[in-house]
Amino acid sequence: MVSADFSVHSGAAFSAAIGNDRLDRLSDYPFTRLANLLAGVTPRANVAPVVLTVGEPQHTPPALIDETLRANTAGWGKYPPVGGTPEFRAAAGDWLTRRYGLPTGLLHAESSLLPVSGTREALFMLALLAVPPHKAGKQPAVLMPNPFYAPYEGAAVMAGAEPVFLPGTRATGFLPDLDALTPELLERTALFYLCTPANPQGAAASAAYLAKAIGLARDYGFVLAVDECYAEIYLDRPPIGALEVAASLPHGGAPWSNLLVFHSLSKRSSAAGLRSGFVAGDPALIGRFSRLRSYANAGMPLPVVAASTALWRDEAHVEENRRLYRAKFAAAEAELQGRYGYYRPDGGFFLWLEVGDGEEAAKRLWAEGAVRVLPGGYLAHSVPGEPNPGAAFIRVALVQDAETVGQACAAIVRILG
Repeated sequence: MVSADFSVHSGAAFSAAIGNDRLDRLSDYPFTRLANLLAGVTPRANVAPVVLTVGEPQHTPPALIDETLRANTAGWGKYPPVGGTPEFRAAAGDWLTRRYGLPTGLLHAESSLLPVSGTREALFMLALLAVPPHKAGKQPAVLMPNPFYAPYEGAAVMAGAEPVFLPGTRATGFLPDLDALTPELLERTALFYLCTPANPQGAAASAAYLAKAIGLARDYGFVLAVDECYAEIYLDRPPIGALEVAASLPHGGAPWSNLLVFHSLSKRSSAAGLRSGFVAGDPALIGRFSRLRSYANAGMPLPVVAASTALWRDEAHVEENRRLYRAKFAAAEAELQGRYGYYRPDGGFFLWLEVGDGEEAAKRLWAEGAVRVLPGGYLAHSVPGEPNPGAAFIRVALVQDAETVGQACAAIVRILG
């Protein structure tokens, strides 16, 4: 009989023996880095802290959520299907058609749309679907903007690809420069994550930009994953969507080929805790994604599916949401206009402020004003021979009420000068 004595195996030895060392190639998550940065900094005791780091909406979620959950309690006792319900797919598909002016009947929600438990897990899992062992005889590349949403990098690395960080600076309009992509890189590209409106800069891609990105995906045989989770938070006009552009291109009956778009209720409906979104696009990719997710995904609970269905069918709460964000931007603009490179973003609820040294600014704001912001360098990756494109910035999430936002922005000016 073998003794069950595991005391000789330390955690380090265990990892070295059987762990996946790809995980060790990832930097710490941005908020872990921020906690470490501010660990020894104590704000003034007489100042109430204002947290403007996490993009977590603070608006009261629509009453429609609770009402629908209570009306569908029987669903808690059932295993949820990966594809959700026909009602959910129809509601999300109808919303896409309305929002982006798609020709009636062009998007077949039954074959071209899947619910996801928040877009983070789906964006991450997509790399397992899209990245082959080799592309053009080389290690596959996964392209992403720089700054970027951390799960893009995690997905690329864990799938065995090389993450390629494409600068999204003021000089490039805060989006990757598609003309700078070489044929050699494109030939081994398996997946391109594109966020529009961009997180954190808020820049929305134009129709011409999206048409070029879609064309490259088709010409070079990679998946274009367009993260549109901030598309419903805008100040002036609704950002253009990738499906909208794809529908206008010659497509030979396959309008969504090589294309997937991701949408979420977290920002649109102030329902981050619902963990609800969807992915839509190329039916061949959706079919394969559904198969993969049947192995790895637990599925969205049916009461949540029902609540999500109701939210995708309702626009009144979204219009009220936008009204509240417009008030916050007005409060911020009153304090920041003409300072730190302030501009009105095309979408989203972040400010991307140039302050010289993001880390130093974050420490000063926390110590002197109890205002917690995120250093921009934590959302970007240093590339050999180039400066970190976020190092001089801070990201400010306008998630508190308008009065608090105004006071926090006034504190930023007072403290940073």
